[in-house]
Amino acid sequence: MDFATIGGMLGGITLIVTAFVLNGNSVVGLISFSSFMVVIFGSFGGVVASNPLSRAFGFFKYLNLVLRVPIFQNKMELINQLVQFSDSARKEGLLSLDDSLNEIEDDFLRSGLRLVVDGTDPDVIKRILYTNLDQIENRHDDGIDFFQRWAKLAPAFGMIGTLLGLIGMLTNLEDTASIGPNMALALITTLYGSILANLVLSPIQFKLEDRHKEEMLIKEIMIQGILSIQSGDNPRILEDKLLTFLPPSDRPVQSVMGV
Repeated sequence: MDFATIGGMLGGITLIVTAFVLNGNSVVGLISFSSFMVVIFGSFGGVVASNPLSRAFGFFKYLNLVLRVPIFQNKMELINQLVQFSDSARKEGLLSLDDSLNEIEDDFLRSGLRLVVDGTDPDVIKRILYTNLDQIENRHDDGIDFFQRWAKLAPAFGMIGTLLGLIGMLTNLEDTASIGPNMALALITTLYGSILANLVLSPIQFKLEDRHKEEMLIKEIMIQGILSIQSGDNPRILEDKLLTFLPPSDRPVQSVMGV
């Protein structure tokens, strides 16, 4: 469970409510089911209309990615593994990697090394790997774009709620008792739209973007390692090449090759 995501959202909402209450208001004044319906269901209807149905109703899959801490392979461990594969391939030949393939958990890395062991042409390997990477990126973009669109629609539906409240107020000006509730609807709906967009949907979008960048970096390390192993690069050169993907503070003092 990603407590930073949940804690940040709940903390932000709590601060908003607290600030309202500290001004002598009741928290009940922030509760409006009609405003909730306009903003949540209205904006969701808009985002459903702008996306394929399967993606719109599969957004729980993206929420799951945000709310749990992903277990990405440690980059330094991955580099060590690729350098060891490179060393074995130079000493014993590429076929020596065949026995190690079943021990590799990552499907992307395993399939790439399988192509190397099978003697696939280097250009073909490169095209396959980057085509696979492009498809992964496209799937990630679908989730990111979904929440980005929703975040744009939420404030707009907040304004729609505001207009509904103003229309109700102007329609019943002779009924002074209805002015307060209608004005409250107008303002609370705008508030709901802003909170939904800026405290929920945009943070989810940014979190998905961070997850995407991390996974793309790991996949790029894998691709460079696979191509270097196939071309027979010296393990020391491969290690130096892959370490450039890491910030200097994360690089080991002593290399994997013992230098």
